[in-house]
Amino acid sequence: MRLNNKTVLITGSARGIGAEIARRFSEEGATVFVADLDETEGKKTVSDIVKKGKKAFFVFLNVTSEESWKSALSVVIEHSGCPDVLINNAGINIREPIEEMKTESLDTMLAVNVKGPFMGIKHAIPLMRKNGGGCIINMSSICGLVGHKYTTEAYTTTKGALTLLTKSVGVRYAKDNIRCNALHPSTVDTPLMWDLFKDPKKKEERLGEIPLGRLATVHDIANAALFLASDEAIFLNGVSLPVDGGLTAY
Repeated sequence: MRLNNKTVLITGSARGIGAEIARRFSEEGATVFVADLDETEGKKTVSDIVKKGKKAFFVFLNVTSEESWKSALSVVIEHSGCPDVLINNAGINIREPIEEMKTESLDTMLAVNVKGPFMGIKHAIPLMRKNGGGCIINMSSICGLVGHKYTTEAYTTTKGALTLLTKSVGVRYAKDNIRCNALHPSTVDTPLMWDLFKDPKKKEERLGEIPLGRLATVHDIANAALFLASDEAIFLNGVSLPVDGGLTAY
């Protein structure tokens, strides 16, 4: 198993992409910590994993709070030791174009999408260094690589910041055997998108821009994350990996 005896903390993993990453990693031998604000859904995900004979725990985490990060990581250490892998998956998109965006909306997006990963990395690095190394994976987006005409400017701003944060951390902490990489999905088929796709035009727009002709699945993203977390990617550092069916190849 590719992640045998590894300890993994995944933010925003009560449902959707994060939950699938937790399930996939547990199948490969990892002890996973499902970190989220939603205790009810988070514990359901943990229960599903544990029923299959795998190791998982729920930990409450508000990624915008430094104290919450400290508390969550102390739980991880108590149950399983220092984390080997941190996946900054939690993120939001408030769909207000730049001319209409409220300052409060922008502040909220920056807090979750940029400050959250920044705080997690800040507190994970000393623990990983003590462990002799580790792996950080940031969930960016194609919007962290290109301007995307169907996406708001604030989302692109936050994901672009995450892309460069990834590279900066990868460069500075490689000496400590800490790798930092980013995933860049195109539109993923999750319940969050189903409401948007009630508008046939929006669905056509998103499908039409992907050369492979379909949306990404949560399993596609989880498999890419598994690769980056495994020793198969031991020499990948500071990488921006698109999981986009060829969208950014245009």
